[in-house]
Amino acid sequence: MSSTASPVVEPTPSLTRLAPDVHAYLQPDGGWCVSNAGVLLGPDAVTLVDATATERRARLLAEHIAALTWAPVRTLVVTHRHGDHHYGARTVAPDAVVVAHEKARADIIGDGLNLPGIWPDVAWGEVAPAVPTLTYTDRLTLYAGATRVELWHPGPAHTTGDTVVWIPEHRVLFTGDITFSEVTPLCLMGSIEGSLEVLARLAALDPAVVVSGHGPLAGPEVFEANAAYLRLVQELAADGIAAGLTPLETARKADLGPFQAWLDAERLVANLHRAYAEAQGVERGAELDNYAILADVAAFNGGRIPTCFA
Repeated sequence: MSSTASPVVEPTPSLTRLAPDVHAYLQPDGGWCVSNAGVLLGPDAVTLVDATATERRARLLAEHIAALTWAPVRTLVVTHRHGDHHYGARTVAPDAVVVAHEKARADIIGDGLNLPGIWPDVAWGEVAPAVPTLTYTDRLTLYAGATRVELWHPGPAHTTGDTVVWIPEHRVLFTGDITFSEVTPLCLMGSIEGSLEVLARLAALDPAVVVSGHGPLAGPEVFEANAAYLRLVQELAADGIAAGLTPLETARKADLGPFQAWLDAERLVANLHRAYAEAQGVERGAELDNYAILADVAAFNGGRIPTCFA
């Protein structure tokens, strides 16, 4: 199993109107560092959910916003620590108040500009971590014009500092990377057990539209799809531990069934490391040796770091 290659011609990002003044910015194909965003319009300001990974991609996002409104981005909600969701902020939202969970702020500062070290060949441009200037611990309500925007922290899931963005009036949900749509989930810096609990809570909201951190728009079925994959990872981990295998060895023997068709299947290795840790009593979200695990992912992927098309 290896990373599924992107087309030679780069797919074009697009804005999709989900409700009055609520848009999803979708970046195909949704693989490593190719993330989605949300654009919430007010009469004189824009609230942005995530800000893409590179200067080039952030400029494209800014152009799409400018086609909708003259208003500047005044608020940027960062759904979690990973730079592919906020490095573009200095281009698309240079004067915005940056909002995130307090744990995400600490992690963003700690991570620094780490992704170029993993993918040095990507044309990152002028990017920087978007350090939050406004944080919360449990819930926070914002308004984009008259639209109520509810932020809440669900506990360890994709990371330990995730933010979910819920627009109850229109039943639109931005999950960040708590869900992936037709793309392999990743729980290395969070919790598989926690993700399963959070997915059930999100499903109970019964959203009309789910905007995942990566991949196409979906409905509530995306929750069970992600949960089914994560349950399989737990089963593989239990079998691997019983057989005395390492996570990498277990991944090499695994049959992913229908999930093999999802983009970035090599993430199985990282997810197995987290599943092994949780099965052996490690606290949810506890830091693992991420760079050693990334080396395992590369070994599984034919000796290469997975390709990033940011």
